[in-house]
Amino acid sequence: MKIGVPKEIKDHEFRVGVTPAGAKALVAAGHELWVQSGVGQMIGFMDEHYRSVGATIVATAAEVYSCPMVVKVKEPQASEFAMLHEGQLLFTYLHLAPDPEQTRHLLERKVVAIAYETVTDASGQLPLLIPMSEVAGRIAIQAGAAGLQMINGGRGVLLGGVPGVARGKVVIIGGGVVGTEAAKMALGLGADVTVLDRSLQRLRQLDDLFGPALKTRYSESYALEELLPQADLLIGAVLIPGHAAPKLVSRALVKKMQQGAVIVDVAIDQGGCIETSRPTSHSAPMYIDEGVVHYCVTNMPGACARTATLALTNATLPYAMQLAAEGERALVNNSGLRSGLNLYRGQVTNRAVAENLGYPYVDAVTLVK
Repeated sequence: MKIGVPKEIKDHEFRVGVTPAGAKALVAAGHELWVQSGVGQMIGFMDEHYRSVGATIVATAAEVYSCPMVVKVKEPQASEFAMLHEGQLLFTYLHLAPDPEQTRHLLERKVVAIAYETVTDASGQLPLLIPMSEVAGRIAIQAGAAGLQMINGGRGVLLGGVPGVARGKVVIIGGGVVGTEAAKMALGLGADVTVLDRSLQRLRQLDDLFGPALKTRYSESYALEELLPQADLLIGAVLIPGHAAPKLVSRALVKKMQQGAVIVDVAIDQGGCIETSRPTSHSAPMYIDEGVVHYCVTNMPGACARTATLALTNATLPYAMQLAAEGERALVNNSGLRSGLNLYRGQVTNRAVAENLGYPYVDAVTLVK
């Protein structure tokens, strides 16, 4: 299989779909790898590293997108749509449910689009989303702490406080991977942390994991109305796989938050779980709405691109190897990869995407077999 690895062009996105180590493994397995020049330069993966393991360095994105399989990190941008072609295997993050424009273009190009975020493993977990959720959860606290600084419009609260001064209050909606990692970081800074979730089992697990240092609450509107007016930092960490995120915090409730408090909506990739959230970029990550600082960067892990790339490709490489070896047959042979199939040659094969965007849903098993 000829595999293309394009340079990411989303704002300040320096992650890479295949590392030099991954390139070595793919080439050793008999595949031809075309890597766009400069793809990993910003994070220390130089063209020579790829060339030395047998990859071919090409100058343009068009050459990369001529390959029958493309492995990248973020969803194709507007200038890349025209380079996609029918039957091409596109293996990347897509987040289609809140993005009708991208979905329309990918359907028109009739690609075989496999989304990292909906690939499952034998236990039903999301193995290609977990590493980036770990990174995003940790970055969320760093970003929130920066947002609280006066220079960014924040209320001037230090999350850990100092002796004789109260600690900052952090509220995290969602106790999954993002919420857990955010709690870990916030507790490490010495903050007063509360996690809300609708799974009592998960709340028990968090209680066992962190003990009395962490406060847990069942997630319902009464708890939000009680906690948010006191919060210095709110983290939105809600995920319903494949679906657009539910709006759990209304504008009216944001208005009740303290002036200069901060919201970090990690769910923004799936449309955001807070009504006042709107997508931002690393070039302009924050804005103020209703007196509250918002950080809603759609590719948060890109801020720590080297760490994020290594974590991501550790997880994606085995799946990329199977796709390269078997092509579309991998979607028949591996049910986890089939779960990642969102679009197949002009049809929607992910039920959540179909429901959110109003397309007919077609069973992937029927199509790929």
